[in-house]
Amino acid sequence: MSIAYVFPGQGSQYTGMGLDFFLTFAEAAQIFKRADDALGFSLTDLCFEGPEEELNKTANTQPAVLTTSIACLEVFRRAGAPVPSALAGHSLGEYTALVAAGSLSFEDAVRLVRKRGQYMQEAVPLGTGGMAAVMGLSGAEAVEVCRRASAEGVVEAVNLNCPGQVVVAGDLAGLKAAQVLAKEAGAKRFVPLSVSAPFHSRLMVPAGEKLAGDLAGIVINDPQVKVVANVSADYVRTGSEVRESLIKQVYSPVRWEESIRRLISDGVNTFIEIGPGKVLSGLIKKISREVKICNIEDQASLEKVLALQGEVS
Repeated sequence: MSIAYVFPGQGSQYTGMGLDFFLTFAEAAQIFKRADDALGFSLTDLCFEGPEEELNKTANTQPAVLTTSIACLEVFRRAGAPVPSALAGHSLGEYTALVAAGSLSFEDAVRLVRKRGQYMQEAVPLGTGGMAAVMGLSGAEAVEVCRRASAEGVVEAVNLNCPGQVVVAGDLAGLKAAQVLAKEAGAKRFVPLSVSAPFHSRLMVPAGEKLAGDLAGIVINDPQVKVVANVSADYVRTGSEVRESLIKQVYSPVRWEESIRRLISDGVNTFIEIGPGKVLSGLIKKISREVKICNIEDQASLEKVLALQGEVS
């Protein structure tokens, strides 16, 4: 069987994530310590104790989810994880995938995503932009809704997640117009998301420009395992491709459904979501019922995966 590891992004966080592994495995505890040392504050306490309001701030959420995911990965590797044929991550999760692939060092990645979160928040004044999930329209239909709504303001389809679920982002006027047009087009629901900025829209270009400066100052190796990039739904094979992709990713759509279909077309039939929550597992189930999907975020889920080891290795 061909296996891909997938890593979650923002929205998967919860207070207490990673604590089970932290208390049980030295490998996980070491990852959290390395994050604390790299950032200069206790990300560990924030992950385990909150407060939730602080954990949910973008500049905190991004390093917290990345750190928890890498801690889960290290525990899985200790337990004899099968070698994946490819990796992918949703938005922020792409950084986790690149750490797993040996392209980014963990310390560089955790500092980068901390800055990435800060830049994304600074790009648009709080309360002037947002995101919404559109249920019941295809990606093409959502793109057309946004095109028409753009007469009123900025709005774009930014997360092409799975059949019938697209996330749009923009300023308040654009989102308001899109809501009306989406319902006229047959959308079942238009749900505003609890996020502080219109991520992955062109309003994030200033954030991408700032991040480019940070990316220029670190070593980015060629990935040792194939990584599918969000912006292209194709593999990034060199360090320079990784750098360009991460800059564009800040202000470009996350082509998740296409990325998963690419992996399936290349023979992947088992996906293991590594990190907090099961968001990606749910999306992948809606993309294909023909693949196996499991997740690892604590000892109970790890034991389930290890029990299936004979089937997924």
